[in-house]
Amino acid sequence: MTIHFHALSTDDVRALQRGGLDANGQPAERSISDGGGNPCRHCLQDIPKGKGMLILAWRPFSELQPYAECGPIFLCADECAQHADSRSQPDYFSKRESVLLKGYTDQERIKYGTGQLVSPEEIRAVSEHILESEDVAFVDIRSATNNCFQARIHRA
Repeated sequence: MTIHFHALSTDDVRALQRGGLDANGQPAERSISDGGGNPCRHCLQDIPKGKGMLILAWRPFSELQPYAECGPIFLCADECAQHADSRSQPDYFSKRESVLLKGYTDQERIKYGTGQLVSPEEIRAVSEHILESEDVAFVDIRSATNNCFQARIHRA
């Protein structure tokens, strides 16, 4: 099975970088990266130490419902290019000890039994296994320690 890794859309990110409101109806907080693992959800790279970053609430779902998790994310404060090679696993995952993978249905509901903590080396294989279920439309990659949204995986 071929899978694609999806970063946040450029249109959504540019709106936020230009002062648009986050999932909580607030403008993003501006900060400076300490270089300690602040992954931008658009370029899918860690924001370098000393560079400007945005901290905001993100809900990667189309509508409010009980499974529409909302949490903090980071974005580059300056415009960055969207992660282009969607077939390749973003390099910044290799710097994490583990991530949380969860499968979701077409109705954006968690598919119970799919949630797993995995090492970076297991992301592709476990995601492919989760996506073998016809009930699963996509897999979200989340922080294993803070549950923050990282990226989304779809079947190619």
